[in-house]
Order: sequence, then structure tokens, then C-alpha cells
Amino acid sequence: MLQSMRASAKYIWWIVAAMFLITFVFYQQSGLSDRNVTGGSTVAKVNGTAITYDAYSRALRIRLQEEQQRSGRSLDADQDRQVADQLFNELVTTELLLQEYERRGITASDDEVRQAAMEQPYPPIARSPEFQTDGKFDFQKYQRFLASPGARTQGVLAMLESYYRDALLRRKLAQQVANSVFATDAQLWRLWRDTRDSAQVTYIALAADAIADSAVTVPESEIAAYFEGHRKQLTDVPGRAVLTMARLPRPITAADSAAAKAKAEALRAEIAKGAKFEDVARRSSADTGSASQGGALGTAARGSTVPAFDAAAFSLPIGIVSPPVLTPFGYHLIRVDARKGDSVTAHHILVRIQQSDSVASATDRRADALAKASGTNTPALFDSVVKRLGLETGRVTAIEGSVARWNGRSVPGASSWAFDGTKPGEVGELLDADDAYYLARLDSVTAGGKPTLAKVHDEIRTLLAREKKLDLLMPKAKQIAAAAAAAPSFEKGVVPLGYLPMSTPIFARTSTNISALGQGTEAIGAAFGQSIGTVGAPVRSRTAVVILRVDVRHLADSTAWEKQKPLQRDQVQQRIQQQVIQIFIENLRMNAKIVDNRKSIAAAARAPTT
Repeated sequence: MLQSMRASAKYIWWIVAAMFLITFVFYQQSGLSDRNVTGGSTVAKVNGTAITYDAYSRALRIRLQEEQQRSGRSLDADQDRQVADQLFNELVTTELLLQEYERRGITASDDEVRQAAMEQPYPPIARSPEFQTDGKFDFQKYQRFLASPGARTQGVLAMLESYYRDALLRRKLAQQVANSVFATDAQLWRLWRDTRDSAQVTYIALAADAIADSAVTVPESEIAAYFEGHRKQLTDVPGRAVLTMARLPRPITAADSAAAKAKAEALRAEIAKGAKFEDVARRSSADTGSASQGGALGTAARGSTVPAFDAAAFSLPIGIVSPPVLTPFGYHLIRVDARKGDSVTAHHILVRIQQSDSVASATDRRADALAKASGTNTPALFDSVVKRLGLETGRVTAIEGSVARWNGRSVPGASSWAFDGTKPGEVGELLDADDAYYLARLDSVTAGGKPTLAKVHDEIRTLLAREKKLDLLMPKAKQIAAAAAAAPSFEKGVVPLGYLPMSTPIFARTSTNISALGQGTEAIGAAFGQSIGTVGAPVRSRTAVVILRVDVRHLADSTAWEKQKPLQRDQVQQRIQQQVIQIFIENLRMNAKIVDNRKSIAAAARAPTT
């Protein structure tokens, strides 16, 4: 049993990860984090409750360490930013929920916590072999462990108490918010029908784009009225930044390519001798995204990868590790796990082609010279250093939350720096990427947030202009539909008028990208409401006026639906409850006063000390 208890210590870290946010919020609320901390170190406020920078930064360090351990790779600046944003949003949500529990008087007693812990074991523990007998979870082993001194001294009991207390509070809130959710038979049948009714149509589409923009007029008053009427539905727009970027390439020689190929061949030989492909991928693959998953790439369609990789993936025998395959990314070892039609499921290991030590040293010396302009507020110094080194420069538009790209190349870290409180004119730190060193100067930055009329003016005008073009097309479409309905067949009615009918594949009501019919449009509705074999009145999609004939329609089986209805109701109600709770939390955020000082704190941290 002592051995089992020692082995179970690893669950502390799982529970720490799950409970971290709760511990964090109680810590920062306790006032302990305010010792020797000035008011300027408040990283955020949620309805007046402070989240201190001291506590936030410790939280972020732990989260970044967890993410790095999970991926098995160091994170770049953009990945750091994504982790920080996710953590920040979770902390805000947790604080909002704590405030809501207090407002509603929701509590969890010690007895409720103990009962939940005894009856509903923490999932990672429930899956552990140490707590199973004959392949099933053993409650007696679990309860003996909870009663043991080790569970208390290792901190498991304290962590479990926090975990279950939070889970109970969330469950009670969910019961108040979404307990009345009930899926009616009509709703269930509609959901069943929408995915199982199917149709196939023949159609022609009169596209709005065929009409010149000059043919329609969209008054400013209509644009403003549309904006006001749809303001709540408009999603936040990300920030935009314009950078001047310099690139110092890392030249690759034939010897470098040969060395990378030799490394790939050595890894393949290691696998051939018995090493597990997934283990080698985690340790050695340069593709950090798939390496953490043992090299798994998932399922891809033919043509969705670069040509050399695509050709290998669709010709390799199943389960065989390929010789090194050269692509613009480097050398790949590919193992195809399954192939069906025009899709393939595969793993890979990537070996990038990198500079030799002697060439890298020469490049690094030039990089040291470039670095003299980094971290300054002197745009002229940036220009002079770049000119002296004869480097390529270019203008790059970075979108907040996305990796900056220059001439098709990713520049990790440039985007996160640009939106981290940076001021126009500032020069960033030297960025070290696989293909080159990069240095960026921020020329301008526009904050994101709720879109203003000016930001979405052109988008709204385009939308309204398209609707007016569809209006102009409707009289002509009615004439064509009448001619097609009077002819012996749809084809004979429209071909003499200069239109070539198209046929769709079989599709459901909820299918996407059904040619010009769109999704959830009048045209889709006509496909399931119009009589089979007849030509109906013109209907709209989002981009065209459509005239169609329904060729085939299959209706959902109501008998099969009745048999599975109880299970469907449980699944649908759970999904609706989750949606209701998510909407409730989003409304809490929308109505909360949230002050985010992270950018100003980051800017102050970069400012030179006096």
C-alpha cells in the first residue's frame, strides 16, 4: 500500500493543474499578495477586485512550464502570448463565477465535499492502474488511500477538497441557470431530420458578382442603419499593426542538406531496430505541433500537403517508415497508418536542414551587429544598421492573435511583441527563427475591440450592395424560371437562354458548401420544400439568385428516430445546458467591468530605468 501511495503522488500534479485557478483566485483575494506591491502592479480588475501582477506572473510561470512539459518543446513568444491570454481569460471567468456564487448565496458544505470525493473519484485517479482491480475502478482502494496519512501529507486531500468544492459550486450554479432546459419531441425530430433528410438538385445560379458595383447605390444612411441594427451581432475585430521588418537569412549549403538527410536516415535505422516511432518523434522531430502527439498528423485529403509529401503519403505501404522525403520544410520520415479514397492518416518525423557550425558562426556575427539596433526607440538606428548590413526589408501587417508572416514565412514572436504595449517607433528584440534572424520596428498599431462604423463601413456596403444586385436579378430570374417550367425539361428550358445547368451531390439540410446554394439559405429550403421534378420560383442564396429542380429527395426514418429518442434527448439536453451556461458566462463578462493592464505593465517593464 505504501508503494501505491508513493506512486499516487503523481496525481498531486494533475490536481494542481486542475485546481490552480481556484487556488490563485483565493490567494489574490486573501490580501497576502499585496505585501510590498504598489498599485501599479495590479494586472487586472474584475468588477473592482484586483488581480495582482505578482500572483499573475507566478500563475503564468506555472502554466508555461506545464505547457512546455506537455509539448516537450520550448515555446516561442507567440505561443507564450496564447498561453497568457488563455490563462487571463480563465482567471477572469473564475473571479466572475466566485462573485456570482456570493451574489446568489451558493455554497458547498464540508459534508457535500466529502461525499462528492468519496462517490465521484477524480477522473485521472479513477483511470490509474493503482486504483483498479481486474480492470475496474476499486472504490475500496481509493477510500483506503484517502484515509491514509500519505494522502494528507502529500497534499492530495487539500487539493481534492478545492477541486470538489469548485465542482459543486459550478454544478449548483448550472442547476439554477439551466435546470429548466427540456428538449421537446418537435426539437428532437427537427435535429434528426435536418441531418438525415437528403436531396439532390439541378440548378442555375445568377451571380450577384456579374453586376457591376456602379449599377447599385448604397446610401450612407442605409449603411449606418444596418450598423446600428446589427451592432450587438458584430464580433470583436483584432488589432492590426504595421511593421518594418529586416531579415538576415541563414544560408544553407549542400553539406547542410546532406547532414540533415543523414540524421533522418539514422532515426529511421533506430526505428527499424525496434525503437517506437512515436517516442523518436517526441524526442527528435522539429515539427513541435505534431511531435508532442508522437508525430501524429491526423487525416488529410489528397493535395492538402506539399507535392513531395503528398506523393509519398499516397504511395507508401501501410505501416512502413519511408526513406527521408525532402520538402521545403526539411526531410520527413513518414508512416502511413490508414488510407481511404483520397484521404490518408499518417505520422511523421521532421528533420530541418540547418546551417553548419562554421557558416552559422559567420551569420551570428552579422546578427550581433543587427542586434545593436534592438530594444531601442531610435528608428534611424534601425535604418542605418540594416543599410550597412545590406539586409532585405519589407512592410508586414500583423494581426493580433496570429503569427506574423512575411513573404509566406512565419516570424514567431513579432506579432505578440507588437501588441504587448509597444509604441510606434520602438524596435523589438532580435528574433531567432529557423530560416533567418528577424528584427522588427513598429510603425503603427490599431487597437482591436468592438468594431466602429468606420472599421466595418466597406464590409457593410459590400453586403448591402450584393442584396441590391440580387433584387435587380430577380425579374430576369422569374422569366427564366417561367420558361424552364413551360419547357419539356429544365435543361431544354434554360440551355437555349445561354445557361448550363449544374447538379449537386446528395446533401442534407445542414450540409455546407453546396455549390451556389450556400448553407441555411432560401435555396436550401427550396430543395426540401419544392415538389420533386418541378421547377420552382427563383430563390436566393447569399451570393446568387437560384432556379432549381429537385431530382431526388429521401426523408428521415421516423421509426429509427423513435427507437433512439431517449438517448438523443439526454445528449441534446446536455448540449443545450452547456450552451446556456456558456452564454450565461459570456453575459457575465459582457456586463462586467474588466480592466486589463497587461500591456501597460509590459510597456513599463521595457522602459529604461532612470
